[in-house]
Amino acid sequence: MPYETIRYECADDIALITLDRPEVMNALNTRMRAEILDAVRRGGREARVVVMTGAGRAFCSGQDLGDRVSAEDLDFERTLRDEYVPMLMAIYECPVPTIAAVNGPAAGAGANLALAADVVIASKAAMFLQAFTRIGLIPDAGGTYWLPRQIGVARAMGAALFAEPVSAEEAARWGMIWEAVAEEEFASHWRARAEKLAKGPTVAYRGVKEAMRASFENDLEEQLALEAKLQGECGRTRDFREGVLAFLEKRKPDFEGR
Repeated sequence: MPYETIRYECADDIALITLDRPEVMNALNTRMRAEILDAVRRGGREARVVVMTGAGRAFCSGQDLGDRVSAEDLDFERTLRDEYVPMLMAIYECPVPTIAAVNGPAAGAGANLALAADVVIASKAAMFLQAFTRIGLIPDAGGTYWLPRQIGVARAMGAALFAEPVSAEEAARWGMIWEAVAEEEFASHWRARAEKLAKGPTVAYRGVKEAMRASFENDLEEQLALEAKLQGECGRTRDFREGVLAFLEKRKPDFEGR
């Protein structure tokens, strides 16, 4: 698929997806959602970590309400079902770690696009805004799923009802994101984080994702059984053997991702 609204590059086992509509703060239109879906799936095949970030001063301002002739023509149910769900599930099911490098404001569906990633690293210039009730809507694009799990029902409810911005630093304190980084250090910092994951034990990372997510539905016995299964798979990898050998030889492991 040729890309018109995003940029995609893959180097050093890092697939970088840059939302590239800075003139509208990288608002999501139909074309961009299709391109993100394609690029995430491509990154999952070609790289060992996928990073999403935004061009210009924003990460993503959410749904582009100008993507239809008028507000009356916008069928949100169809748009969410046919366009958002495949894109978000591609991120959620990506076989390699995903990072949202949130360079600036992330609002509405743009905030929840970021929260769909495994790890969110934000510049201190960023903020997260569940803007939906400002125009008579509810949080979508996974917002009602991610927020209660990440920050608890009380904070999720306040963020949704009051539609007030949450700074990157506050989001980190709440547990909404992994970390907030000084603006001048942001680009080099998320790049170093991505490089670390790209050089790591990919099979183990995939197991971490599966186990952590399953823990919300499993009881203790089921979770212990899943841990045993996944650990058995990890224990048969080349990376496990390399990790043990490197530990015994007192050197850094050279993981191959298999």
